[in-house]
Amino acid sequence: MSFVVIYDACVLYPAPLRDLLIRVARTGVVRARWSATILDECFSNILEQRPDLSATQLARTRELMVRAVPDCMVEGFDDLVAGLLLPDPDDRHVLAAAIRAGAQTIVTFNLKDFPEGRLASYEVEAQHPDDFLFDLLDLAPGAVIAAVNAQLASLKSPPQTVSQLLDTLRAQGLAQSVARLRELLGG
Repeated sequence: MSFVVIYDACVLYPAPLRDLLIRVARTGVVRARWSATILDECFSNILEQRPDLSATQLARTRELMVRAVPDCMVEGFDDLVAGLLLPDPDDRHVLAAAIRAGAQTIVTFNLKDFPEGRLASYEVEAQHPDDFLFDLLDLAPGAVIAAVNAQLASLKSPPQTVSQLLDTLRAQGLAQSVARLRELLGG
């Protein structure tokens, strides 16, 4: 039942969302992929926006991400980039990685940068993380709930309640998924 998805840098940027998406991938319901270029973009933005974090800390986070999701790294797509046409040329590497990985979906907040008409011929769609997780809650609710519960269990400093974690995820743009999770978890 597992399908291939590319996580764009923007959905890997916020730590709580990144954590949830990686935990969802670890359930096996999706095969999450990304590239070194996507990680470079993500972590350079984090380093720029979060001076309280060091390059060493972020390098460790990056290493842990790669170890957490076997076979997540997409390579060998550079030759595709120049031939792709997107509104923002800086996003062509994401589509190229999706094509090379055989991904069906690019999970991104930047839907306008991945218009349906430009992706259709590659049999790829762009999906907002809220829509992505909401759909997964229909397809594999147990996997998503297990990922949320694992994320909750890992939050120790400070510990959080289900409701607090769901509030955090809602603030990160997951309104419909959180509403559904509240129904399922009672949080």
